Amino acid sequence: MVDRIRGKDKKIRRHSASVLFVHWAVAISTILLIFSGIGQMPVYRRYMIYKIPGLGWSADFAATLYLHYVAAAVLMFAVAYHIVFHVLRREYGILPRRGDLKESYMIIRAMFTGGKEPPSDKFLAEQRLAYAYIGFWLLVIIVTGIVKVLKNLPGINFPGNTMIWVTDIHTFATFMLIFGILAHLAAFLFKANRPLLRGMFTGRVDLEYVKHRHPLWYDRLVKKQAPSPGSRERSANLPQDMTV
Repeated sequence: MVDRIRGKDKKIRRHSASVLFVHWAVAISTILLIFSGIGQMPVYRRYMIYKIPGLGWSADFAATLYLHYVAAAVLMFAVAYHIVFHVLRREYGILPRRGDLKESYMIIRAMFTGGKEPPSDKFLAEQRLAYAYIGFWLLVIIVTGIVKVLKNLPGINFPGNTMIWVTDIHTFATFMLIFGILAHLAAFLFKANRPLLRGMFTGRVDLEYVKHRHPLWYDRLVKKQAPSPGSRERSANLPQDMTV
């Protein structure tokens, strides 16, 4: 079981190793894609960025193109793995739900005013919306990027202005993704969100934080881990991280 209460260190396991792998594979590959993609324009030579120590290669078209392809391969693998993994396990808690827009507004307002937030599940409403937003634009970038690669293969041609549209959509999606990433990072300017940042490195979050901000998730974990009436004696022999 991934989500479990660890009584010995007052932590809750929030993310598995698989989730952490996908998160950082997508994050790092996306940053490299954006950096190498901008280098294809070429911007780094024009604005002398390539003269910064360690970035001399950034003005080399072949180098940035190779980096772009490698990062794209990593991104596509991570996205495919993520989809297959969670579909097979039927884990859909991160997907948006009805009422998420209203709940996100209430949470953001509470963070600004110091008011009380609505009770949240494992993922906050704005986390589910951010996942859908970033995921959508990543898929647009992947699909249009594949088309751009296919165009370079011998014997493959696209009619009319298809490639102009594909390139424009690819570029537009990139800027929309950058906006989403900046908004995602800006969320950690609020103190209430910072415990979640630590969890993206360790996979665990503080028990008291979960009780306070994710009571719906906490209550579900307690019910899941609570021993049945006929097994209270056996619960004493359970590992400590499986008891409340």
